[in-house]
Amino acid sequence: MKKTLIAASIAGAMAVSSQAMAARDYIYIVGSSTVFPFATVVAETFGKKTNFNTPKIESTGSGGGMKLFCEGVGVEHPDITNASRRMKVSEFEKCQENGVADITEVVIGYDGIAIANAKSAPEFDLTLRDIYLALAKDVPNPENEEELIANPYKTWKDVNPDLPDVEIEVLGPPPTSGTRDAFAELAMEGGCKTFDSIKAMKKEDKKKYKAVCHGIREDGAYVEAGENDNLIVQKLEKNPDALGVFGFSFLDQNADKVKGAKIDGIEPTFDTISDGSYPVSRSLYFYVKNAHVGTIPGIEEYVTEFTSDTAWSEDGYLADKGLIPLHDDMRGEMAKNAQSLTPMSSPE
Repeated sequence: MKKTLIAASIAGAMAVSSQAMAARDYIYIVGSSTVFPFATVVAETFGKKTNFNTPKIESTGSGGGMKLFCEGVGVEHPDITNASRRMKVSEFEKCQENGVADITEVVIGYDGIAIANAKSAPEFDLTLRDIYLALAKDVPNPENEEELIANPYKTWKDVNPDLPDVEIEVLGPPPTSGTRDAFAELAMEGGCKTFDSIKAMKKEDKKKYKAVCHGIREDGAYVEAGENDNLIVQKLEKNPDALGVFGFSFLDQNADKVKGAKIDGIEPTFDTISDGSYPVSRSLYFYVKNAHVGTIPGIEEYVTEFTSDTAWSEDGYLADKGLIPLHDDMRGEMAKNAQSLTPMSSPE
């Protein structure tokens, strides 16, 4: 490992010992399992192109990464966290409370959330309402939409007569995952609000509306499969009746093993996610702890590499890994903000 001397102490509210300060000469990155493969290839390229050490990256899930990132300033805390959804207001406030005052937010591109099954399994053409009815903890009573009942559906055919007569079993991410958050917001809530009685609830009781629309059943139909998306792909190959939820990049890279379901008639592809027509699409991010810049060696240079055209443009090496690039004008603006480390304001 190449060595670089850390020359200055970190400014901020958290005091750290001089011994600890001398212990880190590499960038420490945590966060989203979806962003992990993109960050890894950038880190490897950065390590080869520069005299800095290759960054250390841990796949902790977006929520887990935010928690570690916001715990404080000092070499024992991460410099960067990856996220498959935007930082929450509560996380931003926790950062501020712990002295992580200036944070640079970088949108790196787009990703679709795929619902996939084995190549040998039947094809699925789902609506957002199908997804909600199959996986929600409580659903409207078919005989009285105003009443919510515990989810009674056992098979996909129970949900929609046009779907296969196979038991509902979906392998998906746990609550610590940004993919889970985005799936709940885009897919579950998207289907939930197709019911007028629930849509009206949003104005009357926003907390209850979110609980109803984001609540996922706990009776075995939805199986939390951890943060390892590759493991979900392996399980789908062994069980053709199951479906799995993960980022588009994993679908793209495992196209010989699994296929993505259509959502509202739209296939998850590079083009449909880029143009926004695929209903379950989201932005991907990383966040930089500005107080560590100038102390932990290489942070500015890593950000520059990530936001270079050779990395994140349509012809960049991240597109080969499945990242859907930002549009040209947004990419230019984001690169400028990222490389100048412009602090973000509280997300709303």
